[in-house]
Amino acid sequence: MSAPPTPLTTLRDALRRFAAERDWDQFHSPKNLAAALAVEAAELLEPFQWLTEEQSCHLDAEQLAAVRDELADVLLYLIRLADKLGIDLDAAARDKLLRNATRYPIATARGSSRKASD
Repeated sequence: MSAPPTPLTTLRDALRRFAAERDWDQFHSPKNLAAALAVEAAELLEPFQWLTEEQSCHLDAEQLAAVRDELADVLLYLIRLADKLGIDLDAAARDKLLRNATRYPIATARGSSRKASD
């Protein structure tokens, strides 16, 4: 018996259909998807450009809509890239969180922005 679909697998499957219907698989190489992801991540910065820390915490409706759209773009490209590479994003994220918990134990990392390598 297979596990029920997760939100990520549901999105992955929808993206597969979306790309297939448009014959876009030919363009969705890992390299191209990684580049598109980087571009979208950069576009996520635009609504925050020139804002103070305080302003960035209190976006107006237009700014929040722009951030929402860019976050969606980042997520969709990330899911598509992981799919093309056969990576289970949910498992990868959980594994990374466990590794980070080891690298950044509460006792030494709480309230600190220092990297583990510092």
